[in-house]
Amino acid sequence: MFQLKKTLSQTKARSGQITTDHGSINTPIFMPVGTLGTVKAVNQDDLLHKIKAQIILGNTYHLYLRPGNEIMQNAGGLHRFIGWDKPILTDSGGYQIFSLAEIRELKEKGATFQSHLDGSKHLFTPENVVETQRILGSDIMMILDECPPWPAEYDYVKNSMELTHRWAKRGRDAFLKSGSFYGHQQFQFGIVQGGTYKDLRKESSEYMSSLNFEGLAIGGLSVGEPTNLMYEITDFNTDYLPDDKPRYLMGVGTPGNLIQCVAMGIDMFDCVMPTRNARNGMLFTRNGIINIRNAKWKNHHKLLDPDFPTEVCQRYRMSYIHHLFRSKEILGLELASKHNLTFYLWLMEQIRKKIQEDKFHFWYQEMIKQVENRI
Repeated sequence: MFQLKKTLSQTKARSGQITTDHGSINTPIFMPVGTLGTVKAVNQDDLLHKIKAQIILGNTYHLYLRPGNEIMQNAGGLHRFIGWDKPILTDSGGYQIFSLAEIRELKEKGATFQSHLDGSKHLFTPENVVETQRILGSDIMMILDECPPWPAEYDYVKNSMELTHRWAKRGRDAFLKSGSFYGHQQFQFGIVQGGTYKDLRKESSEYMSSLNFEGLAIGGLSVGEPTNLMYEITDFNTDYLPDDKPRYLMGVGTPGNLIQCVAMGIDMFDCVMPTRNARNGMLFTRNGIINIRNAKWKNHHKLLDPDFPTEVCQRYRMSYIHHLFRSKEILGLELASKHNLTFYLWLMEQIRKKIQEDKFHFWYQEMIKQVENRI
């Protein structure tokens, strides 16, 4: 499933390849988030041919509620339902249940929650989350876990981690006892928890590794803790993850976060930031971050970056993009979303290239400063 192709001595950055029945994924990689089977404001042709996404995400919680398992199975799974024949990863819904803390209850059996759509009650267990992801037919499925908040007391995080471990064992057993609905191979990733407590992170990494998942994710970060603490725990955590499995840091982050965490040994990322921030007028570029809604762009009749392959950069003047956002035109959201995702995937391609050329350690710190600059 995963082939580690190159490691570096100066940092923990590495490159590799994940092979699925729907195609190969070159790592390090960023995965656009398509929560409900759509990456917001971006169609599948643009995802494939312009943005050059190798893999996208769907969300088990949201797709279970709408359109639901019956419709999804009748459609032949998520790939056929959305017209996407490249790899898909599905989150288990654990983070969504965490974010709905006011309307959920955690017990040994699983997580009971109320639908945010109609208030109906549902139960997610480690077993039925696997079943739902079999119905979705994702290439990579995540286990059900509890994501503790930050900050949280040691005992709370420890108990939460141990519950996630017990759920992980049940979820792994359910995965190994079941089969694909649609004839293609599926893989399952475990999720390391433990908050910001290093002894718990080490214990969780060792336990999750013992269950022999096809890959391992670092969960429970980017939930409000300071960035430096997120970096410290990520750097610590990768020391206890197997070299021969892909490492996925969930829910991260800014372009600078991605570069820094690659240096700490991370292979896979996802985040809503490039599309969510795009819809608010934030553009990520090779020279820094732009808020296109600012008045300074109102009379700026120049192209953003004529050599960068997006319509925002090559075709439309900054004043026009500003006008679209100030006028609340849908085209502005589409152009900005496609631009940001193209930039994120371009950045990961540059990272892979620098790793391959043994130049990453010379490049990455300056590049972080460059992409985090506010223009």
